[in-house]
Amino acid sequence: MADLIWKGATPVSTQFDDVYFSAEDGLAESTYVFLEGNNLPERLQNQQTPHTIYELGFGTGLNFLVLFQLWNKSDRKNAINFVSVEKYPLGFADMEKSLRVWQGVEAEVDAFLEKYPRNTLQEGWYHIEIVEGLTLSLFIGEGLDMLKTAKAEGLKPADAWFLDGFAPSKNPDMWTPEVFENMAKLSMAGTTFATFTAAGFVRRGLQDVGFEVRKVKGFGRKRDMTVGKLCASL
Repeated sequence: MADLIWKGATPVSTQFDDVYFSAEDGLAESTYVFLEGNNLPERLQNQQTPHTIYELGFGTGLNFLVLFQLWNKSDRKNAINFVSVEKYPLGFADMEKSLRVWQGVEAEVDAFLEKYPRNTLQEGWYHIEIVEGLTLSLFIGEGLDMLKTAKAEGLKPADAWFLDGFAPSKNPDMWTPEVFENMAKLSMAGTTFATFTAAGFVRRGLQDVGFEVRKVKGFGRKRDMTVGKLCASL
């Protein structure tokens, strides 16, 4: 289970000594970094094929929430499976507290919390249909174990990646060459990624497994972030 403290309305992980989302505006940050960084508003509006989106670092579920809202606005043209991993899942009370602070997404929060398990999650896979056409496949455990077992679980390759583990300096296990290699194996030519970090070793690691990598303007006061796409599948 997650061990956290609260600084105002912002949850902070004591395991990693890092915030779960920006105290400046977590909702806007998630939208900018992960939705716009993967060009998902345009892709969901124009494409008719199903989408599989992978995330490293479920946290409070905020990225899933903003995707849920975007999906609703796109008239639900595409079925989506959102595949994520969390080693230290939040208890239901902390999850609810962290999400109730956001205005304008109350309907999505209600639908999500109605289906999210209230009991302590054990290690392994959970497949939760939040609403028809939108499924959360959540793995409780190590990120690398999620990547290695996703295909055997019957999950499709990624159309997009949200790389949202805690900062690389605080959570290095989420940002290793083996993680990047297994990401590439679960991707196709053209699969995109976006992440808040611009750390050089992260950019080089993704390039080494075939991703085209670009630095772009970060959110708010953050100077840079990283986006890109896979040039050719492994």
